Amino acid sequence: MKITKTIFALALASLLTVSCKKGAETKEVAVEKENTSPKKEVVIAAENVQTASFEIEGMTCAVGCAKTIEEELGALEGVQKATVDFDSKKATVVFDKVIQSQESLTKVVEATADGKTYKVVLPKS
Repeated sequence: MKITKTIFALALASLLTVSCKKGAETKEVAVEKENTSPKKEVVIAAENVQTASFEIEGMTCAVGCAKTIEEELGALEGVQKATVDFDSKKATVVFDKVIQSQESLTKVVEATADGKTYKVVLPKS
């Protein structure tokens, strides 16, 4: 009986040790992500500044969908600012028209996730 208790105690101690290390690694990764430098400010010549606004269908949440699309758009070269409002289902992007176009922005949105989830609805001219 004493051997069984000893084996059980060692197994429990090993399990706790392994789980604590894994938790610490996860915490370190989270800290590394927080320490990444923010995106550099994009400066666009005044004559090249363009703003595109469009609706996005298929978003189901603010944190997953809207935030992901906003980050995808904001990371593009030539994009100064991108905002996606989940409640209104609207995206607004300020970009350099020499580098990006409204068509390229809509392609990025529609390609986000699996490429089938989001659909861009352009305003009628």
